Amino acid sequence: MKVLGTIKELREELTTTKIGLVPTMGYLHSGHLSLIKKARGENELVVVSIFVNPTQFGPGEDYAVYPRDLERDKELAREAGADLIFAPTAEEMYPEGFCTSVQVEGLTGRLCGISRPTHFQGVTTVVSKLFNIVRPQRAYFGQKDAQQALVLQRMVRDLNFPLEIRTAPIIREPDGLALSSRNTYLEPGERQVAPVLYQSLLAAKAAFAKGERDGKKIREAALGVLATEPSVVVDYLVLAHPLTLEDVQIVENQALLAAAVRIGKVRLIDNVMLGRGLVAWEED
Repeated sequence: MKVLGTIKELREELTTTKIGLVPTMGYLHSGHLSLIKKARGENELVVVSIFVNPTQFGPGEDYAVYPRDLERDKELAREAGADLIFAPTAEEMYPEGFCTSVQVEGLTGRLCGISRPTHFQGVTTVVSKLFNIVRPQRAYFGQKDAQQALVLQRMVRDLNFPLEIRTAPIIREPDGLALSSRNTYLEPGERQVAPVLYQSLLAAKAAFAKGERDGKKIREAALGVLATEPSVVVDYLVLAHPLTLEDVQIVENQALLAAAVRIGKVRLIDNVMLGRGLVAWEED
């Protein structure tokens, strides 16, 4: 497996027609590895990008301390089936004078976009660059970042990128906590509390399974569980249309229940899909 750091080197290497791209910020975990394995099964060549993208971090966020370990990532990616790692520097991706960005309107102003208003512009800009650099036929993202996946699907459609966005189910710890590189920030006591986020979503899902369709009552089922842990601060808990992210008052066929909470200094996100219909969301 090769590790390449420049766009020129990568383009010289990419001669295969069926390329799968797994964009990551590194510090790989089992969720990332599931994407690499999925890509391995569907493509001739698998490229994993490892780039902690400064433009998707807001002021005061954790860019400087975001966990990084390229040597560890190289071994994990190789074992999962990656053929190439693209690990550019910030200067390679954003050379002097860089002044262009990609913005998806509407979808990015909801959920995480409210408390992180510049985040998605950084994501769509860097991912569009990766699509142009690697030119994959498929790109792979986890369902934990549901809003991100939806935003990127819209970007691909609107800008006519010749590729398919593929998603894979959330990978969880045995106690239900969704895997995230930021979980390493949790103190032992905070880590013990963290599964309450998924437990709250399961409570809402159980209410839906029993026939509840009123959005307010479904949300209340989840908020009631979160309220049992005083250290948890809710950023948002939204029942949203799975394609537009607009608020859902009554669940008719399908809705996305998405949440973000803070435990200490750590912000965690998670989601579950209620019902079936518009989006083929794989169960985790």
